[in-house]
Amino acid sequence: MSTVARRPPTNGGSKATTTWNSLGAGAVLALAQVSTLGQPFEVLKTHMAANRSDNFRTAIRKTWGRGGVSGFYQGLIPWAWLEASTKGALLLVSSGETERLVLQALPGQKAFAGAAGGVVGGLVQTYAVMGFTTTMASLPIRPEITRNKMKSTGVTPPSTWAVCRNIYQKEGIRGLNKGANPVALRQMTGWASRIGLTRVNESFVRWATGKGQGDKLSAGEKIFSSCAGGALSCWNQPFEVLRIEMQSLIPSALHQGGHRPTALETAKYIVKTNGILGLFRGITPRIMLAASVTTFMVAGGDLVRDMLSKQAP
Repeated sequence: MSTVARRPPTNGGSKATTTWNSLGAGAVLALAQVSTLGQPFEVLKTHMAANRSDNFRTAIRKTWGRGGVSGFYQGLIPWAWLEASTKGALLLVSSGETERLVLQALPGQKAFAGAAGGVVGGLVQTYAVMGFTTTMASLPIRPEITRNKMKSTGVTPPSTWAVCRNIYQKEGIRGLNKGANPVALRQMTGWASRIGLTRVNESFVRWATGKGQGDKLSAGEKIFSSCAGGALSCWNQPFEVLRIEMQSLIPSALHQGGHRPTALETAKYIVKTNGILGLFRGITPRIMLAASVTTFMVAGGDLVRDMLSKQAP
């Protein structure tokens, strides 16, 4: 402790520089993910969760019908970019720092440290930026069926900004943050599972390849561990379906009269109308989405942190 206390002041600046570098790296990684595989899987997942009678093939066909390739990138600019960059930056810093602190207190407990980092990262993401940005990123996707019906009758559909303004006028800032609590549950459990399971997978890879627990994995081994961790993390799909239904603009009995349903009311409505499996609609594209985002943010984040630590004075 005394050694730390006697460090020159420049180290504080080095730590601050590393934090800013991590924020920037998290934003870049998340932007790369959402601009490639992320947004198409997000569009399909959102479509299936909001339209629970559609299967994966139908969702692809209808999304293609909304504009070909561009239909799979609805909502990308600016809102998905804004959401991805902010939550990616916050995740890389908050989860990484939490993981480091837990490992300092409990050496060797990599899976627990990863899960703790995921819980903190998910909480920070949600309540710092994701309530509003998730709503705005999803607005161009969810009401598309309603908009297509309006177009067929010759009525000009409202823009995303017009829909946003209407929500704000009716329900205020709380309306734009509808579903924040299910988002928090999804993010906490999702990232705890993704990072924690990735660390478990990494331990298995080390055992299978004869490496010690302190030995570094190759980029390919990290990507494999992250893909598997992301896919296995999708057990929490019901939280995502709840979030999408709570934010949905598609007319239904649940939202009659401007009613703002709770998570429990939404869950009961989904089970009543679609059965228990309705809570897992959209899980196929979500598995693909989770595998890609975990690869970018966990495997990619580890590689970036290693690079930054080597550059630190």
